[in-house]
Amino acid sequence: MNVDPPHPPPPGFGRRSLLAGGLAAAGLALSGCGGTTAAASGAPVPIRQWNLFTGGDGARMVEMHQRFTEEHPEYDLQPTTYLWGNPYYTKFAMGAAGGRSFDIGTLHLSRVKGMGAGTLIDPVPRDVLAEFGITEETVQPALWDKATIDGELYAIPLDTHLVVTYYNREVCEKAGVLESDGTLVRTSGMDELFDLLAAVKEVTGQYGIVMDTTGAWRQFWSLYRQLGGELDLDGELGIDDDKALQSLDFLRRVSQEGLAPEASDAPGTPARFQNGIAGLMLAGNWELPTMQDAGMDFGMRPFPGVFGDELGQGDSHVFVLPHRRDPDEEAVRASVAYAAWMLKNSIIWAGGGHTPAYLPVVESEDYAALEPQSEYRAAADDVQLDPDAWFSGSAAALMSEANSVMAGVHNGSSTPEETLAAFKGAVQKLIDTPPPV
Repeated sequence: MNVDPPHPPPPGFGRRSLLAGGLAAAGLALSGCGGTTAAASGAPVPIRQWNLFTGGDGARMVEMHQRFTEEHPEYDLQPTTYLWGNPYYTKFAMGAAGGRSFDIGTLHLSRVKGMGAGTLIDPVPRDVLAEFGITEETVQPALWDKATIDGELYAIPLDTHLVVTYYNREVCEKAGVLESDGTLVRTSGMDELFDLLAAVKEVTGQYGIVMDTTGAWRQFWSLYRQLGGELDLDGELGIDDDKALQSLDFLRRVSQEGLAPEASDAPGTPARFQNGIAGLMLAGNWELPTMQDAGMDFGMRPFPGVFGDELGQGDSHVFVLPHRRDPDEEAVRASVAYAAWMLKNSIIWAGGGHTPAYLPVVESEDYAALEPQSEYRAAADDVQLDPDAWFSGSAAALMSEANSVMAGVHNGSSTPEETLAAFKGAVQKLIDTPPPV
């Protein structure tokens, strides 16, 4: 998920139960966007929408699209879903280059600049967006800022999704690491975290925590950013070796000291957590429906503060407008209306674990009532997006190269120093490669 591999469908999902309460009363969920216009001929205005949502995310997207269609007969929404990752991004680039294939598409915010902001992607008209109730004041500030390039808004953020901590309440209660309200105690520093994991391991008899060791970039970037590390990908690679080695050494120690498995892939990690071999899991918040489907009694909180603040790597799904060789104001207006409606109704989207970017939703009583989503809501305020480069971001080459070399520190096949050297060499090759867009 999304950052994010496909997820299994969630259990029975009740739209009505989510929409009950203050949000509906405030008119945020049930109202239309306002200001819509039909085509001059009276026929519905087509909105060709491309996305990369399957599994649980796909089910929620379908539900939202059905509601949008029911409420807006003046539009003919035509969504198309492609495979997550490179298949989608290749299709997106080809479609946008053609100039006529779709009206609005979904991207990860970390990929907007690299996918051709200003060439393949057109700016969002802020005045039109404001007509439908979406302004800088209504969207999570860090996401709005990241979506603004050279003074132009190139993306409309829908959500934040990031790496967080899952905890098995039954296991953690036996380990004595829960607060009186049933939430996981907050640790500060590596020693406190390792002590907690050791106590949990005493209960499980196997491990304290599980994480995707084949996808170690997310953990590494979270830790590196907690240390204040920067990654300069313009020209010569700029990286703080000391901070990078500290981050890699944490990954080495947590596995080599037996607190986490030496090897655990993306599908195996949630399964291990469900099976009770560990009481904690580091994973994306998009895995929430998987745990609910398993009937677990679990909670969630931000990525642990190993080296400072509880910062976690993440991304944002955004809506973008492809470049048009022939301007079509009607199509742009319809697309913006659709995006605005999706933001205003994102309480449904929050059911899959993602934190809405639209502040009136995430600050509502309806969102506060969602458990365990509200436990990690604050983490979205300072999500650590990947550094800027054409090869950086969700499903991009930087993440792939990092994952391939960093698995070695978990399984002991490479030292942090060897891993860092391999990572630096791979990244420099990417820097030296001309951007395709």
